[in-house]
Amino acid sequence: MDKFTNSAWFMRIVAFALAALLFISINFEMESDKKSLGLSTAPEISTETIENVPVEVYYDRENLVVSGVPETVDVTLKGAKSLLINAKNQRDFKVYVDLSDPAISMGDRTVTFKISDLNEKLVATIDPEYAEVNVQERVTKEFSVEAEYNSSLLEEGYTAGQPTVSPKTVKITGAKDAIEQISYVKANLEISKGLNETVNSKATVKALDRDLNKLDVTIEPSSVAVSLKVSIPSKTVSIAPKQTGKAKDGIRITSISVDPKEVTLFGSETSLEKIDEITLPVNISKIDGDTELELDLNKPDSVQKMSLGKAQVKIRTEKVDVDEENAEPVVEEEEPETEQKQEEQVVEEKPEPEEEDEPAAIESKTFNNIQIVPVGIRDDQDAELESDVTSITLLGEADDLKKITKDDINLTVDVSNLDEGTHDVDLAVTVPEGVEWELDSKTVSVTITQKEEET
Repeated sequence: MDKFTNSAWFMRIVAFALAALLFISINFEMESDKKSLGLSTAPEISTETIENVPVEVYYDRENLVVSGVPETVDVTLKGAKSLLINAKNQRDFKVYVDLSDPAISMGDRTVTFKISDLNEKLVATIDPEYAEVNVQERVTKEFSVEAEYNSSLLEEGYTAGQPTVSPKTVKITGAKDAIEQISYVKANLEISKGLNETVNSKATVKALDRDLNKLDVTIEPSSVAVSLKVSIPSKTVSIAPKQTGKAKDGIRITSISVDPKEVTLFGSETSLEKIDEITLPVNISKIDGDTELELDLNKPDSVQKMSLGKAQVKIRTEKVDVDEENAEPVVEEEEPETEQKQEEQVVEEKPEPEEEDEPAAIESKTFNNIQIVPVGIRDDQDAELESDVTSITLLGEADDLKKITKDDINLTVDVSNLDEGTHDVDLAVTVPEGVEWELDSKTVSVTITQKEEET
C-alpha cells in the first residue's frame, strides 16, 4: 500500500478524480441557481391565443367609406412563456389594415391584416389572415323624414292625425352605392298598446332600401321629435227620461225632467251615427210625492265613454182620488198625445215656471305648476324657457272637472323652426274633451342658443 501511495502516478490519478468531482458539483449548483432565478439558457416555448383583438383601419375618412373589415380578429402568439403572458396582459400591440394610399382604387379588394408594436421575439398568426373589403366614395345627401306608427295600437274608437316631424330633413352620409339605394327614411314612433292620448316623443331615424332593409350609413341627427295627435270622435245627444213601473194609488205623475238634458258620447263614428238619444229609465212605483233622484246613465256597449255617468231627475206629482184615478187611468207607452192634450199639459205646467229645467252650471278648476315641455329641439341647439311651469284654469261641468288631474293636461311649445335668439312662442294646450281652458299668458319666452362644438 505504501508503494502505491508513494507513486507519482497514483497521486496524479487521485488529484484528477477530485478535480472532476469538484467540477461536476460546481456546475450542478450553478444550473440549480439559474433555474431558481429563471435564468435557464433554454427558455420554455409556448403559444397563446388572444381573442377579439380590435382592428384599426387607416384610410382617407373625409373622402372614402370602407366596409367589410371585421371589428375584431383572433391573434395566436408563439414564444417564451414570460413574453406571452406580458403580451396577453398588456395588449400593447395593434392589428390594422392599411388603405391610406392616396392612389387606392374604388371597389372590392382583398387586404391582409398586419400587426405592429409586438415584441420581435414573438411570432404572430392572425385569424382570419385577410378580409374582402369595399372602398367607395364618401357622399352626403339630405333626405326628408317620414314618421310612422302602428295604428293597430290605438285604443278602440280613437283616431290619430298625421304625425309631424321636427326637423323634417336629415343629412345622411355613406358610401355612394349605399346612398343611391336609399328609398325610405323612416322615424318609427314607439307606442304602447291602448294608445288614447296625444304623443310627443323622440324617434330613431333609419335609412331603408326598397325592400325595407336597413342600410349602413351615418344619419345626422340620428333622432327626431315626433308629435302624434290622438283624439276620439264625439257626439252630443239628449237624455230622454222614460217612466217604468206603475204609480201608487192616489199619486199621479205630472212631469219628469232631467238635468243636464244632454250628454256627450265618445266612440267610433260608425257607432255614434246610430245613437240619437240616451234613454234614462225612471221607476215611479215607489214615488210618494215630488221627488229628486240621482240616477245612473246606461252607457251603450258601442260607446267608449260618456262625459257624465249620472243625471238628476225631478219628478212632480199630484194627489188624486182613487175613484178619479180609476175613472181616468193614465196609460203609459201609448200613441203620442193629441195637440189638445199637449196644450192642456202646457197650461197645467205654466203656473210652475220655477220647475223648468235650467242649464247646467259651469264651474272652474285651477291647476298650478303645470310643466311646459319644449318639442322639436335640434341636436345642435339648446332651448331655455323663461318659465317652464304655468297655471291653467279649466271651465266645465262639475262632474267633468272632478275627474281631471294634472296628468290629463299637456302643455307644449314647438321650437323646431326657431333660430338663435329669444322668441315669444304660442303654447299648445291639450285638455280632455268637453272642457274649456284659460291661461294667464298664451305665449312663453324661449331663448335658443347654439351648442358648443365638442373638441
